[in-house]
Amino acid sequence: MPGTAIIELNSVNIFQKKHLVLANIGLRIEKGEMVYLVGKNGSGKSSFLKTLYAELKLKEGQGQVAGFDLAKIKRKKVPFLRRKVGIIFQDFQLLTDRTVKDNLKFVMKATGWKGKKLIDEGIQTVLSKVGLENKGFKMPHELSGGEQQRVAIARALLNDPEVLLADEPTGNLDPETSLEIMKLLVAISKNDKAVLVATHDYELIRKFPGRVLQFENETITEPQRTIPSGS
Repeated sequence: MPGTAIIELNSVNIFQKKHLVLANIGLRIEKGEMVYLVGKNGSGKSSFLKTLYAELKLKEGQGQVAGFDLAKIKRKKVPFLRRKVGIIFQDFQLLTDRTVKDNLKFVMKATGWKGKKLIDEGIQTVLSKVGLENKGFKMPHELSGGEQQRVAIARALLNDPEVLLADEPTGNLDPETSLEIMKLLVAISKNDKAVLVATHDYELIRKFPGRVLQFENETITEPQRTIPSGS
């Protein structure tokens, strides 16, 4: 019996400006799934993720993420979708002029958190989840790459999202740190979150098996084997 679909796409075409990137996509992703997006640069992985968090408008087909209709969503409603969707980037995208705590506070205020006590408790909760409970006072440049990515994950978890989208989250990290970040993402998926990870690192997929979506020739397929051949 199928679980709860948190992402559902039917007959979706995704465009970058007027260029068709992905055609006739049909997909259902449930809570608790660990999903890898694989394929060459330019195969549509980032455009796919941007469509899921409404950075790219869905112009053709039907799509819903966390109860939001991607084809009909108004610009003023996008922040509400983003509260349900945590986004993690390869290059961390931390504000370099403020502490870890103030990075998180900035996002919280932008997404409607109010009250100093509530904000402080929320910050400590997410920093504890990523193992950085004592690093709130640090500036980003004082942290290692792995620690900066943990802060980025903490930021993505602030609003207790139902979906986590990670675009090459280990791309700038050494192998050992990459393993730690992947362990963290897998643990998050086991907490009934859907976690989607765009990656070129097939070794990580071998170590942390999950569902694989192959991006190729303007479409998405699911290989019979976990890892595409020749990788």
